[in-house]
Amino acid sequence: MKYVLVTGGVVSGLGKGVTASSIGVLLKACGLRVTSIKIDPYLNTDAGTMSPFEHGEVFVLDDGGEVDLDLGNYERFLDIKLTRDNNITTGKIYQHVIAKERKGDYLGKTVQVVPHITDAIQEWIERVAAIPVDGEEGPADICVIELGGTIGDIESAPFIEALGQFSYRVGTGNFCLVHVSLVPVLNVVGEQKTKPTQHSVRGLRGLGLIPDILACRSTKALEENVKEKLAQFCHVPLESIFTLYDVPNIWHIPLLLKDQKAHLAISKVLNLAGIVKEPSLEEWTSRAELCDNLHVPVRIAVVGKYTGLSDAYLSILKALLHASVACRKKLVVDWVPACDLEKETEKENPNAYKAAWKLLKGVDGVLVPGGFGDRGVEGKILAAKYARENKIPFLGICLGMQVAVIEFARSVISLVDANSTEFKPDTKHPCIVFMPEGSRTHMGGTMRLGSRKSIFTVKDSKSAKLYGNKSFVDERHRHRYEVNPDMVERLEKAGLSFAAKDETGKRMEIVELPNHPFFIGAQFHPEYKSRPGKASPLFLGLIAASCGELDTVMNPASVHQHLISNCPKSVFVNGTSKKAPNGMADVRYNNGYCNGLHTR
Repeated sequence: MKYVLVTGGVVSGLGKGVTASSIGVLLKACGLRVTSIKIDPYLNTDAGTMSPFEHGEVFVLDDGGEVDLDLGNYERFLDIKLTRDNNITTGKIYQHVIAKERKGDYLGKTVQVVPHITDAIQEWIERVAAIPVDGEEGPADICVIELGGTIGDIESAPFIEALGQFSYRVGTGNFCLVHVSLVPVLNVVGEQKTKPTQHSVRGLRGLGLIPDILACRSTKALEENVKEKLAQFCHVPLESIFTLYDVPNIWHIPLLLKDQKAHLAISKVLNLAGIVKEPSLEEWTSRAELCDNLHVPVRIAVVGKYTGLSDAYLSILKALLHASVACRKKLVVDWVPACDLEKETEKENPNAYKAAWKLLKGVDGVLVPGGFGDRGVEGKILAAKYARENKIPFLGICLGMQVAVIEFARSVISLVDANSTEFKPDTKHPCIVFMPEGSRTHMGGTMRLGSRKSIFTVKDSKSAKLYGNKSFVDERHRHRYEVNPDMVERLEKAGLSFAAKDETGKRMEIVELPNHPFFIGAQFHPEYKSRPGKASPLFLGLIAASCGELDTVMNPASVHQHLISNCPKSVFVNGTSKKAPNGMADVRYNNGYCNGLHTR
């Protein structure tokens, strides 16, 4: 097993996750099997109880693991299925060591950070790296490890020590360290400054880790004299210093690495020069080019609670992007704070109220994502009502499905008091109730989590057609409330269709309005399984319906093949990315790289 460690310096948010994912894509394109591990030095056991405002979205894996959002990047880029153990946290390591101490495994010894914690980290890495994640048998060839945080963080110290020991343990030729650092340009001076990277590398070397490769984040490609200076002061070969400059969308990052021959530098360190082949990235290139050259917009309103931080809805944004590219449309996301749609805001902040409703009324489609807590729920209900009454394509995910059911009960069945027991425990008409198997005392890891089977009960439903008329689908879940089984019959008689249910037939998985152009709610999170070139069917349906092309995508013909066959000519000339087409100037940045989405 070979290991590639990706660390970060100077500042956080440089895009280590995208860099690690892109390295994986490049190595996979060279014919190697790749797996990934993310190390998060926080004390939480997992990301499940962390606020999206603090840490971005919680990504859910097939096995129910609630993990860091970077594992979502790994899965999307590499098209693999990771496990909860692929996300290592300080909490997990200490929990593991303390459990062994209580059992008596360290009997007679003083349990210490070195060697017990550091040994546990190394053993965990070796064990998890051997787990196949690509559907094939046997371990992968290379494990890409990302160390979260920034070099010098106090909480990272045990992991730095462990990884330093690990590099000697696996031996020369089996370990490659890629350090991602910042090369800023000061407006006053106008030149690229190397000093931050020099200090970062000095700190890294002082901790026992010697970088083999520098991946330098900058707004523009590094000038040759800057690279020479970095090579001299950081003791890294000139051919092992790469620029990761701002690009129209993050799908270009593997292509940047390929153009700078990063695969040759990595293979040289790992003694793979005679094994790896020239990377084959034709399909990846076509997709990146297509995304750059889309001009016809499709506007989608994301009505949520955490609209101030796009990382809180990262997988949803990526799923929307995958679907819009498949439909050859330029995605424009309008963030609508759910609270601003409510009547209280009209009184307290009429300008915000008017702005939110103006945005909502100007879109082609509406998406209401999941969430927890009662803040903004009434605004989400109003958004569902607007989409239902005005025949606007609507997709509700998890809580988004639940608010659609509540709104239907209130408006169509006239159950004015209809609500979820999460928000109003004493409601007379509980449309949404706490699941019997849930825990009311412990929050972490107690929800209905992971991949579960949803069986289609209405064969001619839009959702069944979008999924290719399969009898069932496996999608990932993360919820502790569900549609009240006692109210299902009444809701169905009023016109609501529950197109899919779980294996017991008592838990509602997909809800639809048959007489609406596109109105679907899913209890699961389809965004977690969306991939570039393999858009999630429900997101594809939302985008297609918003463009008036729903009938086309419900045809079983492959959208993916259509995407590839309609790609424009290469936007790379002499290894340099051309300027983005007109209209791309208002893109926002995500994880340090331009994400190719238009947002407001």
